[in-house]
Amino acid sequence: MPGAPDKVRRPPAPASVDVEAGLFTLPNLITFARLCAVPAAVWLMLQHRLDQAFLVFVGAGLSDAVDGWLARIRNARSTLGALLDPVADKALLVSVYVTLAAIGVLPDWLAIMVVFRDVLIVGGLLLLWVLGVPTRIRPLLISKANTAAQITLAALVLMLKGFDLSAPMVLETMIWLVAFTTFASGVAYVLQAARLTGERAP
Repeated sequence: MPGAPDKVRRPPAPASVDVEAGLFTLPNLITFARLCAVPAAVWLMLQHRLDQAFLVFVGAGLSDAVDGWLARIRNARSTLGALLDPVADKALLVSVYVTLAAIGVLPDWLAIMVVFRDVLIVGGLLLLWVLGVPTRIRPLLISKANTAAQITLAALVLMLKGFDLSAPMVLETMIWLVAFTTFASGVAYVLQAARLTGERAP
């Protein structure tokens, strides 16, 4: 209509920050850097430079907290990040246990337990997928306790051996705590998978 004021057009709302639009976001780059820390930590341990390996391990742990925090405040969660984050964490933790056992710092049987538990869980999930059973397996409290115990023991061993400190009773206690929680969490996941399979059966 002549003389009528033009309609005020609002600028389009800015799109929310979403990592799905690109892979190279800051949280994903931090997670990838943590994954790259795995060979560095393994090499340092094989060279018996456990003090430096301790610093790498602690730095990786801090980066885990930072990338999760950034993903939340920047609304930058993504499928890639959700997959890459636990892979990086588990790769670092398992590599530390295997390497520390290989150089005689941790018992061989403990490293075998840690690796076998993870293989059992991943294999179980693949089996449920092949059988067509919905994988509604959720992290259990005992599993979270096991992860915390494994991280604590790895950091403790690297610190004690790397800086020539001694705490034999604490170290022995943590070894057996990790062994117990590793076994208990493995059994708990097997029981949970068996229950899901039983619910699926006609």
